[in-house]
Amino acid sequence: MARFRLTVEYDGGGFRGWQRQRDGIVTVQGVLESALARLCGHEVCVLGAGRTDSGVHARGQVAHFDTVRPREAWVLLRALNVMTPEGVTVLAVEEVEEAFHARFSAVYREYQYRILAGRSAAPALDRRRVWHHPRSLDVDRMRDAALVLLGTHNFSAFRAAFCQSKDPVRTISRMEVEAVGAEIQLRVGANGFLQHMVRNIVGTLALIGRGDRPPSVMEEILCSQDRTKAGPTVPPWGLYLDRVLYRGDVR
Repeated sequence: MARFRLTVEYDGGGFRGWQRQRDGIVTVQGVLESALARLCGHEVCVLGAGRTDSGVHARGQVAHFDTVRPREAWVLLRALNVMTPEGVTVLAVEEVEEAFHARFSAVYREYQYRILAGRSAAPALDRRRVWHHPRSLDVDRMRDAALVLLGTHNFSAFRAAFCQSKDPVRTISRMEVEAVGAEIQLRVGANGFLQHMVRNIVGTLALIGRGDRPPSVMEEILCSQDRTKAGPTVPPWGLYLDRVLYRGDVR
């Protein structure tokens, strides 16, 4: 038995999320498993570092799979990029130790969220790659509020109602909000995330950025541990899983 690590990039707009589903619904996990089953000659289970929702993109999703018929990593890389559909690219394949687990061995995950703010017309080329917010947003107000979330906290106020995680405590070690050209981009890195956590944080920051709430409200929301106190869940298509790191990786 051999275990391989995959690094995968995908456009989430063409898939119903990462996780395999029934009834022929197209997911990223599903198309990878289908391709690998043909390559390996047996059923293959591909386990990802995170279960991204429908519409969420990835530049650096990590996954692993086991096979009783191993091939050289470069052969798997070339074959997968021929056999997977448009919208999924396998960036790297490497054989790893049996103890490696894409989800449970990860020590750091980083997401980016892109907002196109202050433009009345919706974008044509980036329609499913940014969140179009027609009102202007104050980046400084958003940044001040976002920095409150750095450190170890109970993030219950920013988790989905149906989140299955038993522990709502996470440690955010990177939090940046900056203007990049016509966009406002949020970058957040942590040891892990709750379901919809980033999208709910962005929804709260948008309320602050447009002046509906003061930056000081972020600490009140965080301490309340009450989801109803935070902002709305923003659309998935502005969200990107940028990278996943493991012990020994350079941050």
